[in-house]
Amino acid sequence: MATEKRLSARRKHTLKSCMLVVANNLLEAESTVKAGEREKFLADKCPPLELPYSKDELVELCQKLHEQIDISEEERYCLEFKLNMVLNEVRDLNIKIVDLRGKFKRPRLKKVRMSADAMLKALLGSKHTVNMDLRANLKQVKKEVKEEDKQLRDVGDWRKNIEDKSDRKKMFDS
Repeated sequence: MATEKRLSARRKHTLKSCMLVVANNLLEAESTVKAGEREKFLADKCPPLELPYSKDELVELCQKLHEQIDISEEERYCLEFKLNMVLNEVRDLNIKIVDLRGKFKRPRLKKVRMSADAMLKALLGSKHTVNMDLRANLKQVKKEVKEEDKQLRDVGDWRKNIEDKSDRKKMFDS
Protein backbone atom coordinates (compact mmCIF):
# COMPACT_ATOMS: atom_id res chain seq x y z
CA MET A 1 0.00 0.00 0.00
CA ALA A 2 2.96 2.29 0.63
CA THR A 3 4.19 1.71 -2.93
CA GLU A 4 0.88 2.85 -4.48
CA LYS A 5 0.61 6.49 -5.44
CA ARG A 6 -2.42 8.31 -4.17
CA LEU A 7 -4.41 10.54 -6.49
CA SER A 8 -4.83 14.15 -5.54
CA ALA A 9 -8.32 15.55 -5.11
CA ARG A 10 -7.96 17.69 -8.22
CA ARG A 11 -6.89 14.68 -10.32
CA LYS A 12 -9.82 12.60 -8.98
CA HIS A 13 -12.21 15.43 -9.83
CA THR A 14 -10.90 15.73 -13.40
CA LEU A 15 -11.10 11.95 -13.91
CA LYS A 16 -14.69 11.88 -12.63
CA SER A 17 -15.70 14.78 -14.88
CA CYS A 18 -14.10 13.07 -17.90
CA MET A 19 -15.94 9.84 -17.11
CA LEU A 20 -19.23 11.72 -16.81
CA VAL A 21 -18.67 13.45 -20.18
CA VAL A 22 -17.95 10.09 -21.88
CA ALA A 23 -21.00 8.47 -20.26
CA ASN A 24 -23.19 11.42 -21.32
CA ASN A 25 -21.93 11.10 -24.93
CA LEU A 26 -22.67 7.35 -24.91
CA LEU A 27 -26.21 7.96 -23.60
CA GLU A 28 -26.88 10.58 -26.29
CA ALA A 29 -25.61 8.23 -29.01
CA GLU A 30 -27.80 5.42 -27.66
CA SER A 31 -30.88 7.66 -27.60
CA THR A 32 -30.32 8.77 -31.21
CA VAL A 33 -29.95 5.13 -32.29
CA LYS A 34 -33.19 4.22 -30.47
CA ALA A 35 -35.01 7.17 -32.08
CA GLY A 36 -33.79 6.07 -35.53
CA GLU A 37 -34.95 2.50 -34.91
CA ARG A 38 -38.33 3.77 -33.77
CA GLU A 39 -38.77 5.91 -36.88
CA LYS A 40 -37.78 2.98 -39.10
CA PHE A 41 -40.22 0.64 -37.31
CA LEU A 42 -43.08 3.15 -37.62
CA ALA A 43 -42.30 3.72 -41.30
CA ASP A 44 -42.51 -0.05 -41.90
CA LYS A 45 -45.68 -0.59 -39.88
CA CYS A 46 -47.54 2.62 -40.74
CA PRO A 47 -47.07 3.76 -44.34
CA PRO A 48 -48.09 7.33 -45.17
CA LEU A 49 -51.83 7.73 -45.55
CA GLU A 50 -53.24 8.63 -48.99
CA LEU A 51 -56.87 9.65 -48.80
CA PRO A 52 -58.92 8.54 -51.80
CA TYR A 53 -61.63 10.74 -53.35
CA SER A 54 -64.26 8.12 -54.13
CA LYS A 55 -66.50 6.36 -51.64
CA ASP A 56 -65.53 2.84 -52.77
CA GLU A 57 -61.83 3.52 -52.35
CA LEU A 58 -62.52 5.03 -48.92
CA VAL A 59 -64.43 1.89 -47.86
CA GLU A 60 -61.56 -0.30 -49.08
CA LEU A 61 -59.09 1.84 -47.13
CA CYS A 62 -61.20 1.52 -43.97
CA GLN A 63 -61.38 -2.28 -44.34
CA LYS A 64 -57.65 -2.45 -44.90
CA LEU A 65 -56.96 -0.31 -41.80
CA HIS A 66 -59.41 -2.42 -39.81
CA GLU A 67 -57.53 -5.61 -40.76
CA GLN A 68 -54.22 -4.01 -39.78
CA ILE A 69 -55.69 -2.97 -36.43
CA ASP A 70 -56.90 -6.55 -35.84
CA ILE A 71 -53.44 -7.92 -36.61
CA SER A 72 -51.72 -5.42 -34.30
CA GLU A 73 -54.24 -6.13 -31.50
CA GLU A 74 -53.57 -9.88 -31.81
CA GLU A 75 -49.82 -9.27 -31.61
CA ARG A 76 -50.31 -7.02 -28.58
CA TYR A 77 -52.50 -9.62 -26.87
CA CYS A 78 -49.97 -12.40 -27.55
CA LEU A 79 -47.13 -10.26 -26.21
CA GLU A 80 -49.10 -9.35 -23.08
CA PHE A 81 -49.94 -13.00 -22.48
CA LYS A 82 -46.30 -14.04 -22.88
CA LEU A 83 -45.21 -11.21 -20.59
CA ASN A 84 -47.68 -12.28 -17.88
CA MET A 85 -46.47 -15.89 -18.16
CA VAL A 86 -42.86 -14.82 -17.81
CA LEU A 87 -43.68 -12.56 -14.83
CA ASN A 88 -45.54 -15.41 -13.12
CA GLU A 89 -42.62 -17.74 -13.74
CA VAL A 90 -40.18 -15.16 -12.34
CA ARG A 91 -42.39 -14.71 -9.26
CA ASP A 92 -42.54 -18.48 -8.71
CA LEU A 93 -38.78 -18.81 -9.08
CA ASN A 94 -38.26 -15.97 -6.59
CA ILE A 95 -40.49 -17.77 -4.12
CA LYS A 96 -38.49 -20.97 -4.62
CA ILE A 97 -35.25 -19.07 -4.09
CA VAL A 98 -36.55 -17.56 -0.86
CA ASP A 99 -37.65 -21.02 0.30
CA LEU A 100 -34.26 -22.50 -0.49
CA ARG A 101 -32.44 -19.73 1.30
CA GLY A 102 -34.58 -20.17 4.37
CA LYS A 103 -35.66 -16.57 4.80
CA PHE A 104 -39.05 -17.56 6.17
CA LYS A 105 -39.54 -17.88 9.90
CA ARG A 106 -39.39 -21.42 11.11
CA PRO A 107 -42.19 -22.29 13.51
CA ARG A 108 -41.32 -23.22 17.04
CA LEU A 109 -41.63 -26.95 17.44
CA LYS A 110 -43.37 -28.46 20.42
CA LYS A 111 -41.44 -30.84 22.62
CA VAL A 112 -42.78 -34.34 22.29
CA ARG A 113 -42.05 -37.04 24.81
CA MET A 114 -41.41 -40.19 22.89
CA SER A 115 -39.91 -43.47 23.87
CA ALA A 116 -36.95 -44.89 21.99
CA ASP A 117 -39.14 -47.63 20.51
CA ALA A 118 -41.68 -45.12 19.22
CA MET A 119 -38.89 -42.93 17.80
CA LEU A 120 -37.32 -45.86 15.95
CA LYS A 121 -40.71 -46.94 14.69
CA ALA A 122 -41.37 -43.42 13.39
CA LEU A 123 -37.95 -43.23 11.73
CA LEU A 124 -37.77 -46.73 10.28
CA GLY A 125 -41.45 -47.24 9.57
CA SER A 126 -43.86 -49.88 10.73
CA LYS A 127 -41.99 -52.71 8.95
CA HIS A 128 -39.07 -52.63 11.35
CA THR A 129 -40.04 -53.60 14.82
CA VAL A 130 -36.99 -53.00 16.94
CA ASN A 131 -37.41 -53.30 20.66
CA MET A 132 -34.75 -51.39 22.39
CA ASP A 133 -34.91 -51.48 26.13
CA LEU A 134 -32.19 -49.04 27.03
CA ARG A 135 -32.40 -49.74 30.75
CA ALA A 136 -31.80 -53.45 30.23
CA ASN A 137 -28.46 -52.71 28.58
CA LEU A 138 -27.22 -50.65 31.49
CA LYS A 139 -24.67 -52.14 33.82
CA GLN A 140 -25.90 -53.22 37.21
CA VAL A 141 -23.74 -51.75 39.95
CA LYS A 142 -24.24 -52.77 43.53
CA LYS A 143 -23.45 -50.15 46.06
CA GLU A 144 -21.50 -51.26 49.09
CA VAL A 145 -22.40 -49.49 52.26
CA LYS A 146 -19.45 -48.87 54.53
CA GLU A 147 -19.79 -49.14 58.27
CA GLU A 148 -18.55 -45.60 58.88
CA ASP A 149 -21.08 -44.11 56.48
CA LYS A 150 -23.80 -46.09 58.18
CA GLN A 151 -22.75 -44.78 61.58
CA LEU A 152 -22.65 -41.22 60.34
CA ARG A 153 -26.15 -41.57 58.96
CA ASP A 154 -27.44 -43.16 62.14
CA VAL A 155 -26.27 -40.40 64.44
CA GLY A 156 -29.47 -40.47 66.39
CA ASP A 157 -29.69 -38.09 69.29
CA TRP A 158 -27.26 -35.16 69.03
CA ARG A 159 -26.74 -35.10 72.81
CA LYS A 160 -25.21 -38.56 72.74
CA ASN A 161 -22.91 -37.45 69.94
CA ILE A 162 -21.68 -34.52 72.06
CA GLU A 163 -21.15 -36.76 75.04
CA ASP A 164 -19.06 -39.13 72.89
CA LYS A 165 -16.93 -36.25 71.72
CA SER A 166 -16.47 -35.01 75.25
CA ASP A 167 -15.20 -38.51 76.19
CA ARG A 168 -12.63 -38.22 73.40
CA LYS A 169 -11.57 -34.84 74.69
CA LYS A 170 -11.01 -36.30 78.12
CA MET A 171 -8.93 -39.03 76.56
CA PHE A 172 -6.61 -36.49 74.95
CA ASP A 173 -6.42 -34.36 78.07
CA SER A 174 -5.18 -37.24 80.17
